[in-house]
Amino acid sequence: MNQIDLKGRRAVVTGGARGIGRAIAERLMASGAAVAIWDRDLDAANAAAAELGANGRAIAVAVDQTEDAAVADAAARTAAALGGIDILVNNAGITGGNMKVWEYSPEEWRQVIDVNLVGPFLCCRNVVPEMLKTGYGRIVNIASVAGKEGNPNASHYSASKAGVVSLTKSLGKELAATGIRVNAVTPAAVETDIFKQMTQQHIDFMLSKIPMARFGRIEEVAALVAWLASEDCSFSTGAVFDISGGRATY
Repeated sequence: MNQIDLKGRRAVVTGGARGIGRAIAERLMASGAAVAIWDRDLDAANAAAAELGANGRAIAVAVDQTEDAAVADAAARTAAALGGIDILVNNAGITGGNMKVWEYSPEEWRQVIDVNLVGPFLCCRNVVPEMLKTGYGRIVNIASVAGKEGNPNASHYSASKAGVVSLTKSLGKELAATGIRVNAVTPAAVETDIFKQMTQQHIDFMLSKIPMARFGRIEEVAALVAWLASEDCSFSTGAVFDISGGRATY
């Protein structure tokens, strides 16, 4: 594993109890950061923090990222516990079911948008002021190649991730003259528990689009995020970094 220096940094990883989020939390801690695992499932977050705590400092914070008051409270508690927030990784998300646009109920569609797009907005809204206090920060938003290409039978997910890409670009420009950098990662499919929300037909479709003919690994995404969360990432902001096995070429 290549060494990235995050010593003394304080990080938030949303959805950090499992999957990609947990791998990111582990990689940030291996690089020296203290990590707050934000998750709706407090039991899972506590378990992850306890296990990862053997390698550094990890705390668990229960939060529903679709509720502004809950996110504001989580940000305040995290800043108090860790002494500030330097890194925010907006990872938490859901895929929802797979069907045609006209087959979704408005409630199903809005749920994915609320978690995947409104959630990162609320996290940025409440964490950026903490970063502005010190004039330093790194925000990494986990989007998806689906947000660039639009996956059929996943319009709500694709639209939400396209929104995350645009949120990244807008916020990156707004903060460009500060010490805060904002970037997005657009993975192709990475095999995690989120696959349980998808049909096998949709999983097969996603694999067929990847020239490397395999799904991504959580450790690969975590490695890219760790660099984007470091001081070395100094001249990139509002940018989108693909990690798609050759699927995305733009």
